[in-house]
Amino acid sequence: MAEINERLHKVKNTMVLVLACAVGEIFGSAKLGTGTVSENEFFYDFELPRPLVPEDLELIENKIVELINKGYQITKESVDFDKARNIFSGQPYKLELLGEICKNSENPQIPVCKIGEFYDLCGGPVLSSLKELNLHAFKLLSFSGAYWKGDAGRPMLQRIYGTAWESKEELKTYISKIEEASKRDHRILGKQLDFFSFSQDVGQGLVLWHPKGAMVRYLLEKFSQTAHVLNGYEWVYTPHIGRAELWKTSGHLQFYKDSMYNPIEIDNEKYYLKPMSCPFHVMIYNSSVRSYRDLPIRYAEYAAVYRYELSGTLHGLTRVRGFTQDDAHIICTPEQANDEIFNVLKFSLYILQSFGLNDFKAYIATRPENKSIGSTDDWNRATEILKSAVIRAGLEYQIDEGGGAFYGPKIDLKLRDALGREWQCSTIQFDFNLPERFNMKYVGADGLKHTPLMVHRALFGSMERFFAMLIEHYNGEFPLWLAPVQIGIVPVSSRNNDYCKDLSVKLKKSGLRVSLDSGDDKMNAKIRKMEMEKTPIIFVVGDREIERKGFSVRSRKEGNLGFMTFESFMEKIKPELDMGVPRYIMN
Repeated sequence: MAEINERLHKVKNTMVLVLACAVGEIFGSAKLGTGTVSENEFFYDFELPRPLVPEDLELIENKIVELINKGYQITKESVDFDKARNIFSGQPYKLELLGEICKNSENPQIPVCKIGEFYDLCGGPVLSSLKELNLHAFKLLSFSGAYWKGDAGRPMLQRIYGTAWESKEELKTYISKIEEASKRDHRILGKQLDFFSFSQDVGQGLVLWHPKGAMVRYLLEKFSQTAHVLNGYEWVYTPHIGRAELWKTSGHLQFYKDSMYNPIEIDNEKYYLKPMSCPFHVMIYNSSVRSYRDLPIRYAEYAAVYRYELSGTLHGLTRVRGFTQDDAHIICTPEQANDEIFNVLKFSLYILQSFGLNDFKAYIATRPENKSIGSTDDWNRATEILKSAVIRAGLEYQIDEGGGAFYGPKIDLKLRDALGREWQCSTIQFDFNLPERFNMKYVGADGLKHTPLMVHRALFGSMERFFAMLIEHYNGEFPLWLAPVQIGIVPVSSRNNDYCKDLSVKLKKSGLRVSLDSGDDKMNAKIRKMEMEKTPIIFVVGDREIERKGFSVRSRKEGNLGFMTFESFMEKIKPELDMGVPRYIMN
């Protein structure tokens, strides 16, 4: 499997080069940006003499086929800076990259790849010949705009996306997944199911939760909050804004200001919308003298945070400007760190598995090369604690070299949904920064003051992104315990309405969420409407059902279940409802 993945990675890296070569031949004045490969796709950024149109993708694909048929060898070599500068003399973006390489290294050797007369910078592994590419196993997917280096102050380039595989069958399977994913797009389903919306009058990236979406969110929050309290967390609430001095002390104004909104002037003082809740939790901790006997302390809240994102990067619920984090901070002694990290990871897996999510991979992000605080010993010890917890939890993991924040290493927990797509969810992050900056202390068994360790963690990550992921994972068909409306009631005729109203009240008194359609539409139209709304269970009630004191049941999952009484129905659904009851899992 590893060899297959390694070869597929080479295929995609090679296709990036071939795409750049093809675009260069079609658009002679094209300026090359950079190309990137992900697990399933690749893209390349170009400055072109005109905007792309959909027909260009087929034109470029034909040129790629032509290049592959020529069977060019791909040669890799390392050249000195002067030669590289000559090779890319007409390519301003490549020259900029070369300048950055030269800044960080004296007399650097620059890796380049050559296909025919075409050159590009080359870092990753590639195939040795274009003959190794399958003509029938690639496809260009789309194009969009993208700022050079993601900076809105830099030129807008044109990004071309594609995918490449080893066989036609693999390509066909992936294209089918893309088509299915487009049907499950949370932006489309969110509108169809009346879950949420955005308004230009309110502002870009600011979510309006409609009643049905808000009900699912309420259920998510209720489940998670109850589970947190059961498992040793203390719930807190903190403000949406804080004084500039707070953010200066925390380091956010130094390291994170670009993602913060402009300050608000209040009584001649500057206040900022909070991008994170960490400093507030520190203030709660520092409000009392703490003993080693008080630790660990675990503060948690649903924190509304605000971060500036470029308008071009906003995407449904997955990339917004105002969102809610299930934010928590654990403050402990060094001796408690191993168990606390493992318990956080265990708790995170329990929360996510409660939603039918079971395919996880951990990424351990280590010390960034140029910007970090804390000693090497601190970083090494913290990284080993994270690694030990992941191994103890039995998770597959990968080291993300240099991917940690400036203040400590972290675990990023990613999961795969029903379509096999990877989503970022939980983060568990050491922090060497805030305990020092805010002079956090506890009195140890020796009677002396010591600095505690601090761990940030968010399990859903962002409530908005997690909800988007669940919409697409479930295809809008939320399980019974999580569905905004659990039961729809359809009277066969108007004379059945009174019985159905009484039944609706009885179900609601039992804690169920019910919708009764006593309108004038025909029965089949009412049923179809509830099916389109993805209601898990539909009751059909006519004269015969009333005579037998029950109802006919249609289950989205199991089909027609026939006649049931109230008591037999409640007994049947109890196991599904119990899935939404949190448990204590720390033993």
